[in-house]
Amino acid sequence: MHRRVLEGREKILGPDHPNTLTSVNNLAIVLKSQGKYDESEAMNRRALEGCEKILGPDHPDTLISIINFASVLQSQGKYKESETMNRRALVRRARRFLDQTTRTP
Repeated sequence: MHRRVLEGREKILGPDHPNTLTSVNNLAIVLKSQGKYDESEAMNRRALEGCEKILGPDHPDTLISIINFASVLQSQGKYKESETMNRRALVRRARRFLDQTTRTP
């Protein structure tokens, strides 16, 4: 079902539309659950690159993509890479939080 939704969104919305990227992320999660780590890693990488390009590095969907990517890396035993991705998400979340709390109304 996730593949069908992704194919439909790619056809109608295009490969870089935020909804398409959400479908890429969803499929990556399913693939990870099935133990298809290499395919999941590729989908996570695609989702992350697309989110950074379209939504920006600090957008909530981009941050979710980073965490999902870190998770599949951890599942593959790529602990250093996973740690790097998790730290990247942490820094960006902290920056986002600080930006929100320091804005004047």
